This record gives sequence, C-alpha cells and structure tokens, in this order.
Amino acid sequence: MKLNGASIVVETLINHDVTDVFGFPGGAVLHLYDALYKRQDKIKHHISCHEQGAAHAADGYSRSTGKTGVVIATSGPGATNLVTGIATAYLDSVPLVAITGNVALNLIGKDSFQEVDIAGITLPITKHNYIVKDVGELEDILCEAFQIAKSGRPGPVLIDIPKDIQAQEFEFSGGYPRALFPEREISEASLSDAAKLINQSQRPFIYAGGGVSISAAFEKLKAFSDKIDAPIGTSMMGLSSVNYKNPHMLGMTGMHGSYAASKMKSESDLIIGIGVRFSDRATGNKEKYQENAKIIHIDIDNSEIDKNIRTDVHIIGDIKKVLDALTPMVNFQDHNDWNLRAVKYKATGKEIQNTETNPFTPRKIIKTVRKYATDNTVIATDVGQHQMWVAQHYDFANPRTLLTSGGLGTMGFGVGAAIGASIAHNKKRTVLFTGDGSFHMNMNEMATAVMHNIPIIVIILNNRVLGMVRQWQGIFYGNRFSNTTMNRQTDYVKLAEAFGAVGFKVTALGELEMVLQQAFSETRPVIIDCLIDRDEKVLPMIPPGGSIDNIILN
Repeated sequence: MKLNGASIVVETLINHDVTDVFGFPGGAVLHLYDALYKRQDKIKHHISCHEQGAAHAADGYSRSTGKTGVVIATSGPGATNLVTGIATAYLDSVPLVAITGNVALNLIGKDSFQEVDIAGITLPITKHNYIVKDVGELEDILCEAFQIAKSGRPGPVLIDIPKDIQAQEFEFSGGYPRALFPEREISEASLSDAAKLINQSQRPFIYAGGGVSISAAFEKLKAFSDKIDAPIGTSMMGLSSVNYKNPHMLGMTGMHGSYAASKMKSESDLIIGIGVRFSDRATGNKEKYQENAKIIHIDIDNSEIDKNIRTDVHIIGDIKKVLDALTPMVNFQDHNDWNLRAVKYKATGKEIQNTETNPFTPRKIIKTVRKYATDNTVIATDVGQHQMWVAQHYDFANPRTLLTSGGLGTMGFGVGAAIGASIAHNKKRTVLFTGDGSFHMNMNEMATAVMHNIPIIVIILNNRVLGMVRQWQGIFYGNRFSNTTMNRQTDYVKLAEAFGAVGFKVTALGELEMVLQQAFSETRPVIIDCLIDRDEKVLPMIPPGGSIDNIILN
C-alpha cells in the first residue's frame, strides 16, 4: 500500500500504540497535521500554547506511564522551542520522540523562511537524531527511533522531516515496533564481588535513583533492602520508587536531603548506588563522600561508571535484572543497631522541623495537600525552593507519582508535565506545586489545561521572590539580593478566571483546608495562591562542595 510520508508517520505511530501526541502546527508540518486529522479516530493530538509546553507534556506523559512520549513541531522557531523540553528529557532519561518539519530538501542550507538546523542544534541533547532525505527510509527511521528511545538508558530521539518528504509517496509495510536492542550480559564476577562486600558490611546504605523507576524495580529494591536490612535514601528522581511507609526509607539525600538520610549515608561503610548518577548535588565534597565507605554502583549505562565517583565494584545492567540476580547471593542480615541509629536521626530531624513557629509554612501546606490527595495522585513540580520542600515533605507512596526536572532543573516544566500526566491517565486529577517565579515562565499553558478540560490543581507557594536564588544570595553573597525580589502584582485569582479556571488566595491553613475541599471536587483547572514568607528557607542544606560536617540546620 502506497502512502505519503505524513501518513507513514501517523500509521507508524498508531502501530506503536501511540494514542496521544502533543504539539503545535505550522507550515512545514501541514501534511502531517492533515494525516492526523484523517486518523483522529485512532490518535489524538493535544495542542499547547507553546511548543515548550508540548514537549513538557509529552515528557510528563512518559514519566507517569513509562511509555514513549511524542511531540510534534514545525520548522524554525517551532523546532527551537522544543529544545528546552528535549534537554529536560535527556538529562532525566525520559523516552521521547520529537518530530519536526523542515523546509523542502532543495531549500535546506539557503536560509529559507523558518529554516533551522534542528538536528545540529539537538545533537548533544538526544540519544540520536535524523534528517530524513529519502521517503523510502522514513518508515525504518521511525521504527528505529522508538527502538532507540526505549533501549538501554532511555532518552529523546529527534526526527526532522522536510516538507516535500511528507508529501512524497512510498510503499508502506506496516511500521511495526521492533524488539529493543539486546542488553549486555551481567557480569557474574561483578555480582560475586558485590555480594562479598555486602555480606561483609556492618553499615550498608542503599542510595536509589531514577533508574529504579525506569526499570520498574520497585518490588525488587524492597526485597533487596529487606534481606540485607539496609536503610534507603533516594535521589530526588528516585523518591517515588520507595513507599514512604517502608521502615527502611529515610527520604531524599544530597544537598537538601533529610537529616537522617544525610547522616546515615555519611556514617555508612558501604554505599550501594542503584540507578543513580552521583551528581554534584548528591555528593558534595567527593573525597569526603567516599573516604570511609566502599562504593557499589549498579547502572545500565556504562558511561556513568566512575564518571563522578570511583567505585570499588560496579555492575552494568538493567536494575530489575541485577537485583533479581544479586539478592539470592547476599546473606540475610540483622543490622538492628545500625537501623536504631536511623531512628534516632529521624527523631532529630523531626525536632528540627518542629522548631518552626510560622503557622503557614511550606511544610504545613504540603502536608495539608497530601491529606486530600490519594496515593496514586500524580504530583508535578517546577524548580526551586518549592521543589525541594515537596521532595522533603510530601509522602510518596507509589511509583511514577513524582514528575520533576532533576538533571536540567527546568523552571516552567510543571504545568505542561501535569497536563501530560493527566491526559495519560484519562484526565485524572494531577497536582502541581510551583513557585511564583516558575509559574510565570509557562503559565500560558493554563489556557491549554482549560481548553482540554484538564483537572489540575496548581499550588503556588508565593513568596514574591526567586526563592532559591535569594536563599543562596543570603547565605553566600552577604544578603545582596540582586534581581531576586520580584514583588510582581499578579492577581492569580483574576488570572485563573481570565483563563477560564478557578482561583483562590489563601493565607492560613484553615482557609487552605476549605479551599482544598472545593478544589478536589472541581472538574476545571484550579489555581491556589498560597502567600508565604519570603525568608522561608530550604533546610537542611549542605553547601556546594561541602559535606555533612558543614550542614546548615537553621
């Protein structure tokens, strides 16, 4: 059967079980949008206000489901508007296929209207990308793109399709999914060496990251930690991979990690890193980080091994398969004294929290929202202080319920991600925690939420400043608050109404309780403006390049 290039794209998406795509039309993708129109019975397109919002929506869709997200944009500015979203997905290992249009082949390289080398621009932030120059190669490229996006360590792939390629016809053979690329064999010697270190350890500490979620290794991780009786701390990306009720769970580690997690990691004799990058925000002073502990690193990506922290043993492979093989090799252990130390540090952490005197703090707001959410409610965040407060104080119970930009730290990520996650789950309610600084970045996507009738609840922790940058200026720059005191006069209640959403302003917990009762029964998007003190800080904090010895508690 002969189809034009645009129809080959759409039919291949359908045969890859893609039911939802995100994007924004334009001249270089008119053929593609015409093909989408003809197949809207099988695949639904969700238009955003801006291509960046569409990329974040496809990202949120993927993070909350594990499926490959798809985003479409036209050439030139449409394509370049995707760049931040693609980079966000790349740094957090999110499978994404970005499809861009371009000018016709005979116009490429001639500075044609809305022409840009998007393949060249995105080369450093994609697993792979393509410029399709022959319609006969289009089907294979599409299938290979999905294969690459999900194989090994997931990530984004970009396909740039010139306008004339979309119009040309070629024989279509089905566009069916391909098996993922085979993984390398897990080293038996590495497994044996790791088991030996674990069995010898008196104070093991599990450091779990986003790789646990990607591999869906939640139950395997629990079984492993139970067998070796080891406390667990997570990276921010690993937070929802461990139920907060798990007695081994100590919370997030790193610069703004929980007191208990940070202390236990610093006093361990063995750190078992599972699906983590050992990034600078997680380790601080790298020499101090590993001076008293041996390091085991388990990851699917060989390039992460010894990149940031030197390892004593490393195991390369899919997390679920590695834990499946490793757990039977380790001894049942009882580290009662070690875990009692964690109980003591947890109590100390709670004492630090209970010193706050303000009746309307970020922690109290987040805990109040948690009472109204279910364990399955997807929580999105933007980037800044509110992100860290959520990581510290929201009780995550189930996998894939936290959507946040970890590696790139993208302000403006949240609204799009919350929309994408809601669409992925049949327009289920999602909650976005954001700050007034982040929300202003992409608040135009509230129009998207209203248009598509997405029941998101946006909680703005509004301190009228760029809180995290201000916090650093206060601690490290002598209170010289350069360009971080915004004092914007935005009326979020009126803004919500202008978009067609529902808006509230609250200044006390009692007000918030009443507003949340209404918000969680609304079918329309809701914005809740929570006025907080501009001097609220994210604590504890380990200074950049510091260690537990430098921890700031108040």
